[in-house]
Amino acid sequence: MKNTLKFKVLVITILIGSTMALEAQKTFETDTIKSSSGNLEITFVGHASLVFKFQDKYFYIDPVMQMADYSAFPKADAILVTHDHGDHLDPVAIEKLTKPETQIFLSQLCFDNLKKGQICTNGSFFFACGVPVETTAAYNIYGLRGNGMPFHAKNEGNGYVLTFGSLKVYVAGDTELIPEMKKLKDIDIAFLPIGLPYTMQPSMAVEIAKMLKVKILYPYHFNNSNPNEVFKSLTGSPIDVRIRSMK
Repeated sequence: MKNTLKFKVLVITILIGSTMALEAQKTFETDTIKSSSGNLEITFVGHASLVFKFQDKYFYIDPVMQMADYSAFPKADAILVTHDHGDHLDPVAIEKLTKPETQIFLSQLCFDNLKKGQICTNGSFFFACGVPVETTAAYNIYGLRGNGMPFHAKNEGNGYVLTFGSLKVYVAGDTELIPEMKKLKDIDIAFLPIGLPYTMQPSMAVEIAKMLKVKILYPYHFNNSNPNEVFKSLTGSPIDVRIRSMK
């Protein structure tokens, strides 16, 4: 009886260990894009969470534990947070990724929550581990709560344009088509959110991509929206629409 019990415990332990090992080995979709100064490797963690690897440095966008166990990821050289909502700002994920020299860039509201990092306002410019970054506006005009207030208010959140060698990458954050986007130039890669009702409709993402003449478009932050609507609308255009697991 004791031997049988020990065997059962051993089997359960093995199964638990196997499950943990599988979780640790979980892989994420990755694209590699050439720039004038080396390859940009983009890892699609999920929802709004991204990882950019460039010149052996790791840049994390909106890391949250809901999307992955960041204790298994390489430590961050830079972390950029778009705004203070829980699906974008996660102090636990940031803590797991942080090393003494990690640079953190965020909005005022994010700083008030995290109590560390460099505050970036809309329209500011800085270098993140040597990479030029422009902070852009991100807010709602049409997406309103029941009380009439926008899901994302003006001047509270950020988008970011990062320049990796010859590539300009626009991570829009939670936003809709806003007047400030007309100032953006030479965008090669764009991440545009299509998660209704909090961000924009797929048709609005199509309009923005055409306006900015982006080369590669990644719809992200899907929620219940269908990214294939963006793909179908831009079929035959010069814009390369790439659908990845970013629900």
